Amino acid sequence: MSSRTVFFISDGTGITAETLGLSLLAHFDGIKFKQVRLPFTDSLQKARDVLPRVTAAQIEDGDRPIVVMTIVSPEVRELFQKSGALCLDLFGTFIKPLSVEFGQQPAQSTGMARRTATDEYHDRIDAIHYSLGHDDGVTEAGMDEADVILVGVSRSGKTPTSLYLAMQFGIRAANYPLIPEDLERMALPGELAQHRDKLYGLTIDPERLHRVRNERRPGSHYASLENCRKEIRAAETLMRREGIPWLDSSSRSVEEIATMILQHKKLK
Repeated sequence: MSSRTVFFISDGTGITAETLGLSLLAHFDGIKFKQVRLPFTDSLQKARDVLPRVTAAQIEDGDRPIVVMTIVSPEVRELFQKSGALCLDLFGTFIKPLSVEFGQQPAQSTGMARRTATDEYHDRIDAIHYSLGHDDGVTEAGMDEADVILVGVSRSGKTPTSLYLAMQFGIRAANYPLIPEDLERMALPGELAQHRDKLYGLTIDPERLHRVRNERRPGSHYASLENCRKEIRAAETLMRREGIPWLDSSSRSVEEIATMILQHKKLK
């Protein structure tokens, strides 16, 4: 397997460069990528300090490194473009045609992505606080403020999905576990029946659930494969009976799960 070094270089945090860069690199199998994130490279001097690392990577790998950059300064971008690396200039690629389209010069200050979404940022922070405060059925108070309420057996992926919806989209996502008592009664717990239109279920393959639970409580009845099968079967029966839409989280990433929930519940 060949090895290539990838630098994610930014005059900000580097998160945008890394996120998009990794999405692009995911299309190429058989290559081991050594990732280096270099945030706050916001001056020519800092860029010059970085260049020896780019050169050293080329010598070590035997192939030119990849530089994925989100940098506002044309001078700094040009410095990396002349370094001999393969440069993916995310800002330069898109800002120039947008500038022509809008008929105006772009702002030359860093951190613009964060400044254009101040209200959205505060919405996400509020949603995170809400989701943390309504995790795992800790309280039924304020359920009417939820955008969506995730239900499912313990360890089916409710908490990470709730937090992802809050962090990425500002969605107030509560989650509530279906415990054995609920499954024996074949009834929704607490106030959930009053918020049926907000409910969305997660299920999971019993064998996967067995492995996940066994890491937490090895050898317990809670983690046994027989109990996992029983709980999943009962939970799916309950959700089907109550008309709750649900999906199987077994082989899906949290990003996929969240996207499917957003689409089904028509959340924005």
